[in-house]
Amino acid sequence: MSAAVDFSDKGGSLIRREAMPDFDLSASPRITVLGVGNVLLTDEGFGVRVAERLDAMYDFPGDVQVLDGGTLGMELLRFVTGTEKLLILDALKEGGADGTCRRLAGDEVKAHFRERLSAHEIGVQDVLTFLEVTGKPVGEVVVIGAAPKSLEAGLSLSPGMAPLVAEAAAMAAGELARWGAEPKRKDDMQ
Repeated sequence: MSAAVDFSDKGGSLIRREAMPDFDLSASPRITVLGVGNVLLTDEGFGVRVAERLDAMYDFPGDVQVLDGGTLGMELLRFVTGTEKLLILDALKEGGADGTCRRLAGDEVKAHFRERLSAHEIGVQDVLTFLEVTGKPVGEVVVIGAAPKSLEAGLSLSPGMAPLVAEAAAMAAGELARWGAEPKRKDDMQ
């Protein structure tokens, strides 16, 4: 069964995660889906909104956790340590301005977090660097996102960004299937 933890006072919240002790790598999920961003700044919260949609639409295998990482930064370490594959959902600094979502992998991921759009990206970069330095790197990291149309204060995505949530969620589901953890649509389950 899923366990819920409230991080609302720290900039994020848990959407779905199997219960596991802190830093027990044998109990770590094989795959982590991490929606990041500040939901108080319209499109900056894109990654969190995509993670929420994924959680609403799909059931996941037991070795997958879906998290709203908000702007947690280094506090994400306890949820990411030991995971083999990390799918980050985020607003992208560049690309996708034409109204499309993009997939970043390999060196593109490092470049994305090096050229920050927001302060939360410092935390994600720190987490990934810390795991590498301590000899516990994530095996594969992929980022899916789109360039924000607005970073104004507001709780809703801009009209140009809101339709991209479905596209990004579909791309994320495809990535999970590629990793051997195909999610099942909730409306298909009887």
